[in-house]
Amino acid sequence: MKEALILVDYTNDFVAEDGRLTCGERGRSIEEAITNLARSFIDSGTYTVFAVDAHEEGDPFHPEANLFPPHNILGTKGRNLYGILGDYVENLDGGYYWMNKTRYSAFAGTDLELKLRERGITTLHLAGVCTDICILHTAVDAFNKGFHIVVHANAVESFNPTGHQWALEHFKQTLGAEVRGESS
Repeated sequence: MKEALILVDYTNDFVAEDGRLTCGERGRSIEEAITNLARSFIDSGTYTVFAVDAHEEGDPFHPEANLFPPHNILGTKGRNLYGILGDYVENLDGGYYWMNKTRYSAFAGTDLELKLRERGITTLHLAGVCTDICILHTAVDAFNKGFHIVVHANAVESFNPTGHQWALEHFKQTLGAEVRGESS
């Protein structure tokens, strides 16, 4: 069983207090867990992907244009990884794959599946934000493509506590995912 970590959207715009579409304190509360998870995967040589939302300024044709304020605009600090995770990755010389994504799912319109299949990866570990949006859509696509899914509950978060809890149950009950690190 070969594994990979897919770390989704843990950026300034989604997490920082002044982020353009921030989860706020909920997103910041997983900073240590998400950084430790990334470190453990990268340091062990396990394939690690940073799947980061990438939007063009003023794109009226993007499906999210009427749903959310502009966020993760190419060339802005909002796309930088947040906090200690950002500091850690900034000091690395490789060991991860940075991937721009333009839809909720890290699979939609990207080469992610190709990269995973090339490496014989069968199990995907998911972490990041938002549990009930980008993590959920990535997990559904991973399930439909036949990957085993592990969601790290202490390293995912959302704007909406109800949506977050619903998604964690959905991962287990509907996608057969393993959910690790849940508080009881």
